[in-house]
Amino acid sequence: MELKGALSDYTEDQFKALIQSIKDCEGTEDFQAGLIEHLNSLAAGAGGSDLIYYPENGSDNSAEGVVQAIQAWCLANELPGFKPRF
Repeated sequence: MELKGALSDYTEDQFKALIQSIKDCEGTEDFQAGLIEHLNSLAAGAGGSDLIYYPENGSDNSAEGVVQAIQAWCLANELPGFKPRF
């Protein structure tokens, strides 16, 4: 998996795959730690890894739900979100 420098370098589908890799505990412990660190560096303001591990009551912590929460946070804060698919 190629890690990119900014949230806006990822399409929603690419970022969902990254989240799913974290949720599925793919790879070694060091690999997982790197993915979580990367998520936190790109989406700390939106909640970062807390969106997966410590979601607010009623929040969807699926890969789709996490991506939607990050996108909503970006829009609310007038920040660039994910790269368009096309």
